[in-house]
Amino acid sequence: MSRVASGDEAAIAELYDRFGALVFKASRQVLNSRAEAEDASQEIFVRLWKTADRFDPRRARLVTWVMLIARRHLIDRLRRKVSRPEVLGLEAETETSMSGEANAIQPATPVEENSALRARIDELPALQREVIERTYIRGFTLREVSEQLNAPLGTVKSALSRGLTRLRDRLGDAERHLA
Repeated sequence: MSRVASGDEAAIAELYDRFGALVFKASRQVLNSRAEAEDASQEIFVRLWKTADRFDPRRARLVTWVMLIARRHLIDRLRRKVSRPEVLGLEAETETSMSGEANAIQPATPVEENSALRARIDELPALQREVIERTYIRGFTLREVSEQLNAPLGTVKSALSRGLTRLRDRLGDAERHLA
């Protein structure tokens, strides 16, 4: 990481080769589209490069640090998405009324998409729902969630993984059903 911090292009390429697939997989689990996951992965590696001087191998393994940066970035990205839906919904309404196509079928607004996501989260088993809400909506770490729920960390990680997979499958089914 000290080589990355100094701008060594070979070290940056090595970091990407070593963790690119892992970061992309994490991004894909959280985000709606492949393109969005690719963008997020790129942003994560830029963030890793900019903060490389902060890495301390005595405090954490490199993979742990990389995934912590990735997780924080993805949570920030989700929070930004959640905080903007009403504005975007209003813009979509304005565009529709101005274009004179008010009766045309319009794609779902972000508010509607958030409602659909919220409904799918509510359908999850209790532990999966709690873990997803506490990590992605409230921003707690998995360790904090483990302590809050008085559950083993492995159980919390498994619940998160299963819950995200179930959400992705259900949202995909809903999209295919509408198509």
